[in-house]
Amino acid sequence: MAISRDPRLAGTVAFTHRDFTVYAIARFFIVASLEMQSVAVGWQVYDITKRPLDLGLVGLAQFLPGILFFLPAGHAADRFDRRRVLMLCYGGFAVCSGLLLAIALQDARSIHPIYAVLVWLGVVRCFNGPASRALVPEEHFPNAVAWNASVFQGATILGPSVGGLVYALFRGPAAVYGLALLVSVAAMFSTLRIRAQAPRRRREPFSARAVFAGFRYIWRQRLILGSISLDLFAVLLGGAVALLPVYAREILRTGPWGLGLLRSAPGVGAASMAILLAHRPIERRAGAIMLWCVAGFGVFTIVFGISHSLVLSLISLFLVGATDMVSVVIRGVLVQIATPDEMRGRVTSVDMLFIGASNQLGEFESGVTAHWFGTVPAVVLGGVGTLLVIGIWTWLFPDLRRADQLSGLEIEPQKD
Repeated sequence: MAISRDPRLAGTVAFTHRDFTVYAIARFFIVASLEMQSVAVGWQVYDITKRPLDLGLVGLAQFLPGILFFLPAGHAADRFDRRRVLMLCYGGFAVCSGLLLAIALQDARSIHPIYAVLVWLGVVRCFNGPASRALVPEEHFPNAVAWNASVFQGATILGPSVGGLVYALFRGPAAVYGLALLVSVAAMFSTLRIRAQAPRRRREPFSARAVFAGFRYIWRQRLILGSISLDLFAVLLGGAVALLPVYAREILRTGPWGLGLLRSAPGVGAASMAILLAHRPIERRAGAIMLWCVAGFGVFTIVFGISHSLVLSLISLFLVGATDMVSVVIRGVLVQIATPDEMRGRVTSVDMLFIGASNQLGEFESGVTAHWFGTVPAVVLGGVGTLLVIGIWTWLFPDLRRADQLSGLEIEPQKD
């Protein structure tokens, strides 16, 4: 395909790839579906039990399958047609929405069936991540990664807002799950329009060595290891998303619509930053900028933790999302540019395990600390923990601090 050289289109050059545009639409649909569903699950679980710990278990139920399946998931993304793997995953998400709808229609007051569905959702997420991220086109990686992040964050803005509004209007989660099911099906049909054939890749036989190749590769690349482990521990400690239903209901005194706004605020900040980075990419001092922005993530988490104002809370969460997005884009460019296509799925699966640990396991950590110390102290301590991680990682990974231009980073060649 001929790629436009018009400098006016430099900020949107990734969309000159038709298949990337179709993929971005499908990704928007599926993320919006999952986000609106997550609002309904969080409010429904807390409405039944009134315990923050149970909100933490929502994250744990989705994270645990990743420990068991992330290695086979990465191997599957490298061995099979990634478009077909993605379609199967979108179908799995639709099944999860349908099961949650069936549970809601029964008006059951037990949360155990919900957790069972969330475990299956975690399995599907595990296979979806490597196949999805490995589909980003190799040409114009930084621009594609930035726009991919923008699409994701745009869906995280719309999804929670719509989910919270629908929950409030229909006074229950059933309508939200039904809508999530329809949007998941729309994502499946969008994926059918991707026409590109999978590139010819060398297929390694299924073996322990092949499956663990992603781990070995990341361990040897200290710059990549430092960037993804920084994100793991910073978000693991600083994440407050799991406790948003408690803040909405008990501290900020709002309803499901307010919870939807709170869930959307980080996405608004992240999407704004991602669009800015697509048009004005980071050209110098990438490592230092990432470290400072992760520190900002910790500071704004603390501000949110002590806030009793809905407006201040929304502003804080906006800045949490914006600062986090810088790390997301830099890490995404590092992982995808530095990894050969034939093993990109396996490397991405390790990265996705780190992301899952920081998000879903972070939700569990937030629920447990809130159960022990209270909701506000849990969030504040998490933000302080993020700042401590920054100091430790600056010392452990000096190459990360000194990293300058993303396009000029030196990556050590892989050795067998």
